[in-house]
Amino acid sequence: MNNCVFCNLPSDRIINEYKHFHVIRDLYPVTHLHSLVIPKRHIVSYFECNQDEYNEIPIVLSTQKTELTLTDESITGFNIGMNIGEDAGQTIFHFHIHIIPRRKGDIENPRGGVRGVIPNKQGY
Repeated sequence: MNNCVFCNLPSDRIINEYKHFHVIRDLYPVTHLHSLVIPKRHIVSYFECNQDEYNEIPIVLSTQKTELTLTDESITGFNIGMNIGEDAGQTIFHFHIHIIPRRKGDIENPRGGVRGVIPNKQGY
């Protein structure tokens, strides 16, 4: 895709490369070291991954978790997520996975985690 920002990544943005994925730091990070896992092939959604891509995702996530925690010992947790579709908040229509490192005390009450995408549903 000629106008896709993730299809045209400058090589200096890529911090890790796998067979089917690149890893970059998010330009608008939620926390320090917030990273994105981006397929090399242009697809819009997780649900368009082929079997090889599906199989590689757990390997990439596990490796990135290890690398991030070795880079920053203050990391005590992660939020891992993806926005699929405009109504779910997707703004770049090239599939990507957010890996958001979390640290003790980074917010007052983290209970509910990703449920916070709809704020009044986070606390339960």
